[in-house]
Amino acid sequence: MPLTRNTARRAFLCLAGLLLSASTTPALAASASEAQRELFKQVYADVERGNWGSVEALSPARQAALEDYVLYPDLRAAWFRATLKKTDHDAVDEFLARHGILKPARELRYRYALHLAAIGRLDEYLDIYQQFYQGLDDARLDCLALQAELKAGRASRVVNRAIDLWTVGESQVDECDPVFEFLNDGNHLSVAEYVRRFELAIDAREFSIAQWLGKSIDQKHLDIASQWLTAQRNPESFVRNYKRIPNDIESNKQLVYAIERITYDDPELALELFTKIARGKRFSLEQELRTARHIALWTARDNLPGAYELLIKLPVSAQNAEVMRWRARTSLRKHDWSNLLADIDAMADEERESEEWRYWRGIALQHNNRIPEGEAILAELSGERSYYGFLAADELGVPYTLGDTSFAADEERIAELRARPDLVRARELFLVGLEGRGRSEWDAAVRYLETADKMQAAILAHRWGWHSRAIAAAASVGDYDDLALRYPLPYSETFRQYAEDASISPTWAYGVARSESLFMRDVRSRAGAIGLMQLMPATGKMVAKQINLPYSGLDTLTNPVSNIRLGTTYLGEMAERYGGNRVLATAAYNAGPHRVDAWLPQVGDLDARIWIENIPFNETRGYVRRVLAAETIFHWRLTGEIRRMSDELLVVSAASKTQQVARN
Repeated sequence: MPLTRNTARRAFLCLAGLLLSASTTPALAASASEAQRELFKQVYADVERGNWGSVEALSPARQAALEDYVLYPDLRAAWFRATLKKTDHDAVDEFLARHGILKPARELRYRYALHLAAIGRLDEYLDIYQQFYQGLDDARLDCLALQAELKAGRASRVVNRAIDLWTVGESQVDECDPVFEFLNDGNHLSVAEYVRRFELAIDAREFSIAQWLGKSIDQKHLDIASQWLTAQRNPESFVRNYKRIPNDIESNKQLVYAIERITYDDPELALELFTKIARGKRFSLEQELRTARHIALWTARDNLPGAYELLIKLPVSAQNAEVMRWRARTSLRKHDWSNLLADIDAMADEERESEEWRYWRGIALQHNNRIPEGEAILAELSGERSYYGFLAADELGVPYTLGDTSFAADEERIAELRARPDLVRARELFLVGLEGRGRSEWDAAVRYLETADKMQAAILAHRWGWHSRAIAAAASVGDYDDLALRYPLPYSETFRQYAEDASISPTWAYGVARSESLFMRDVRSRAGAIGLMQLMPATGKMVAKQINLPYSGLDTLTNPVSNIRLGTTYLGEMAERYGGNRVLATAAYNAGPHRVDAWLPQVGDLDARIWIENIPFNETRGYVRRVLAAETIFHWRLTGEIRRMSDELLVVSAASKTQQVARN
């Protein structure tokens, strides 16, 4: 059976692991000493900047110790990466031949290949590409390979692949420009191919690219692209002038798109405009249903009047899972227990059997005088160690089911894992502060372990204080019952001290830190939040100024002590802002206080449980639940006592007044 790309990759990784395990080179086999680590840390930053002098300045004995260190290849790779423009290419080739299966060498090979292409040595680049990168569908690498083929006079090999790379809805990488010039100069692109890319650009909402393409097609396509741009940039004006827009398929697509954009800011205006246009029968049935559903969902998310009516008016064909969820949440917010029960019963089986809707079905049954049925559901759910499991236990007044069962350690197998060269490397990277690289190598090694070995690897990582990898390894085998491993207590004195200074509970701070980063000090989110408690740089700088903490950007945010201090201080500020309401403060920590302010009830009070369910952002809704459940477990871990989660659920009020306990 021929290998697919994925199976080939797996085969390579497994082979690499075997080779690493069988390696007898001193650098991999030697056990590291603290002195070697300190030597590495002493010179690594300089070497990364292309300065090998820090290594040469060491005594011969210290150089020898460094060369015998398991991470010495990482040091050499860092130097080569920094000095590719002036380094001896034979030396790079020799290094890659010797260490090619190691991650730093693989990273260097990629960088080296791009460098060869950049300096015009495309034939050498092509050799590396064909060996290691062909078939990976990397546009940058593929286009450089096509450049090499063109330079070698093999244009016939280029056309078909180049057209494939050109025919996408987005902009391609700069490396593709010479290849696309070849296509244009050689008249290899037909009008049909321009039209196809134009359509893809429209589908991808890349209207500027579509406009550029339209200029090469005809005035009709240019006009279409211009209309899409107007619908994107000025949707309200575009829709209000609908009578001036042709009544054709493309124009009506644009109108629907513009209405959807209006909906994000003003669902009521979107409904008004949509209703007016729909009377003219301009839209297809599919467009009407999709737009009506979009408006209804955003009306519900924004808690606007008439949301439930809009949701239930949707035909069955438009009643997807998200509609059913928001029907139930809207009924819940209105305390309409009869409708809530009907909404949940109308859900698909899988959705209805989730913890969320099992819990609320149990509550709804009780409110509909079907108390035994409701209690039976809640009793079953109370056996779960989760947000809804704890709520169910609180509703019934029964003990929490924590189910704390420690993994059974196999010391012989742990010793074998500890000695594996690939895990040794991961551990050393962690110890010298290159934690991101260490996580990558650890994950690659653990991925192919047997289930029993993954459990032992989780224990090993926990003993090492590498908590994120311990939690991940345990989760990968579906074992969640070792609470000491899954809910560790690192930096305990730091959390205690700074939580006390901020007048908050350290267990709450622990819940936030675990949910944010799994206790990774150096992690960075896609939004740019950094460190253990995932602070945005602007927030970190602001809070540091408030408490007179010296702030040096990344160094401050990746330092666990300063990050915890800043994070607990900010969490305390959110608690004060919302009158001690941890639900609101937790949501604000994740989504920002301005959003939470907008989500508060207009009048009156709302049960915190119901407010959580109606948080418009899926991410924030799940985050609040995770933090509250984690806080409960951390409290038990720290004190040995159970603190009822419901005791922390304060009423959510319209004003930022002191909150009161929700359930009396």
